[in-house]
Amino acid sequence: MSDSDNIIVDTTTRIFQDLCDPQTVNNAADDSWKQPLWDALEESGLTLAWVSDELGGAGVDVTDGFDILRVSGAFASPVPLCETLLAGWLLSRIDAQSPTGPMTVAPQRADERVSVGADGALSGTVRQIPFAADVGHIAVLAHNGDTPMIALVAASACGITEGVSIAGDSQNTVTFDGVTPLEIKPAPDGVDARALHMMGAAARSSQMAGALESALQISVAYAQERVAFGRPIGKFQAVQHNLAELGCEAAASAAASSSAADALQTALSDGGAFGQDIFLEVAAAKIRVGEAAGKGAAIAHQAHGAIGFTKEHILNRFTRRLWAWRDDFGGESAWAVELGAMIAENGADELWPLLASR
Repeated sequence: MSDSDNIIVDTTTRIFQDLCDPQTVNNAADDSWKQPLWDALEESGLTLAWVSDELGGAGVDVTDGFDILRVSGAFASPVPLCETLLAGWLLSRIDAQSPTGPMTVAPQRADERVSVGADGALSGTVRQIPFAADVGHIAVLAHNGDTPMIALVAASACGITEGVSIAGDSQNTVTFDGVTPLEIKPAPDGVDARALHMMGAAARSSQMAGALESALQISVAYAQERVAFGRPIGKFQAVQHNLAELGCEAAASAAASSSAADALQTALSDGGAFGQDIFLEVAAAKIRVGEAAGKGAAIAHQAHGAIGFTKEHILNRFTRRLWAWRDDFGGESAWAVELGAMIAENGADELWPLLASR
């Protein structure tokens, strides 16, 4: 890790420690703590980390942005930091200035499409858009015929239904019919719905890796404190075995998500496209981290017993987001089907060279 990486991680960690401590958030009477948190993140340049200096952002490396997301996951962040990072990255592809305040991106499902009409207005409905009801703007990957277009729209101009994710965060259906974008341009070569889908999947993988690390720490600490039959439950071999397995899942998630981030850094810094090698890394990360989220959350709750499910305990803040993030930008089953289709299309002789090139 470079000195720059350390500074970014330390800054992000300090902000979340001061303003988004999970226990403090759990005990809060309302959501008034969210605005100071967002203000601190924005003032530090973390919300537009992937936007260049010329466009008003921080202009950090791709991997630095994923480090920010890993830290946000480690605090079960309930603000649209990930979504704003992705929106800023998308808008910067057309040299568009990102507005201040939180943003989100659409669509996040591979089977949904927003169209651009002859009059320049958008049409289409997309589902499960994170924080759409809480943001001021939405960055949209739309299509004018077969041409990908990147648009910025005001959230207030869209039809947004109420909804929440399993984590309790806003997750909304958004209708763009008749909405005129504030700005819209053709996407550059290599930036399309599939590219946005891969960036989103890699971002969620980083967040889940951070959340799993915290779930492990919380579970180990609880096992050392909780006494049963005259000794801490962490002294029992079965509990030790389960926690070791949780540690393996967290380590595998960190490795897989970091590998995808490094691959994206190399490709995007060299002006490369989202090719098959990048797809392999992102698909492998979303599949492996998604599986770890399911196994890891189950182990953490088993270690805690019933108390981990209560609203008063912080564990559920992490596990509920693990379950929600697992499905965002495609679950592991969807990515596995796509990965299998790519390998089958290439033929058996191409599999080993592709793997060995990583």
